[in-house]
Amino acid sequence: MGPLVLIVPGSLETVSGGYAYDRRIVAGLRDRGWSVAVQEIDDSFPRPTAAARDQAARVLAEIPDGCSVLIDGLALGALPDEAEREAARLRLVALVHHPLAAETGIDEVTAFALEKSERRALAAASLVVVTSRATANALTRYGVGPDRIRVVEPGTDRAPLARGSQGAALHLLCVASLVPRKGHEVLFSALAMMPDIEWRLTCAGSLKRDPSTADRLRVRLRSDGLEDRVVLAGEVDAATLAALYDAADLFVLPTLHEGYGMAVAEALARGLPVVGTATGAIADLVTGHVGGSRSSPHDARLQLDGAAGLLVPPGDQGALAAALVMALGDAHVRSQLADGARRVRDRLPSWEDASARMSEALQGTGGPV
Repeated sequence: MGPLVLIVPGSLETVSGGYAYDRRIVAGLRDRGWSVAVQEIDDSFPRPTAAARDQAARVLAEIPDGCSVLIDGLALGALPDEAEREAARLRLVALVHHPLAAETGIDEVTAFALEKSERRALAAASLVVVTSRATANALTRYGVGPDRIRVVEPGTDRAPLARGSQGAALHLLCVASLVPRKGHEVLFSALAMMPDIEWRLTCAGSLKRDPSTADRLRVRLRSDGLEDRVVLAGEVDAATLAALYDAADLFVLPTLHEGYGMAVAEALARGLPVVGTATGAIADLVTGHVGGSRSSPHDARLQLDGAAGLLVPPGDQGALAAALVMALGDAHVRSQLADGARRVRDRLPSWEDASARMSEALQGTGGPV
């Protein structure tokens, strides 16, 4: 196996699902005998400054001919000129967690420019690795055919079953940075619609990645009278996060768009039932659906067989509120969902599985999607 260079914007130690994936894949490839060098470029990507673009161009130019270069999509999608220039001498491999234009909160002009840029950059890549079949499907509109794409889903660490809050108030846990795409505003609106059920919510995730969103959500909690029941914990270390999962009764992720949904997989690894949205690979993980705001709890109950959670359309606060009422208000429903989560837990891929699949993809031995 030849040398491999991974290019990421910012620090590889950044706390997010995408960077966690990159770190674990690097470690797994090294365990499998790969020589992996990591090049960190400026963190202004995917909308780089001129200086950041120049730096990225220099990094690429200094890589020896014939090397395989795995470039995180946050950077590659913004480097079409550089990708086209280097494609003749480097084997460029795109790592796409989700298309740049799918990010929530950007205007149409920016989304159009990002899609155009990413389309060109992906055309220069000899291989495109994605983290879910949903993302593979999304890239068909970018002209990426099945012969050039491989799905390498994230792994999960084996974890003990969550013991739950064991108290009167049920503990909800949401693990996601406070950015528009993660849908906290929809969640808070849904919680404000709830009847008199005892609950508390901890939101673990960065408050600094989008400070204006975090400030707006704090105001929302105060205006809805929820600030005493919702804790915005910010980024937490691994031990604290493990303790939060262990003390949770229900995992909730109101995300508006997701490539995979690593936090959902981590919750399922602990046998936690999930209330979330049908986006990315989450439906494949959870396999339970609440069809929309007009679905009644009775309709949803009919779909619980084997499900690890309840899923609603992204952005539908009425459906999310109905699913939360159903899960929080009925211990039997929670028990059914927890049984489903424990079954899913037993078939989640490991990080060793993910690293093996990535190794196969990079060597060209894995089959097309």
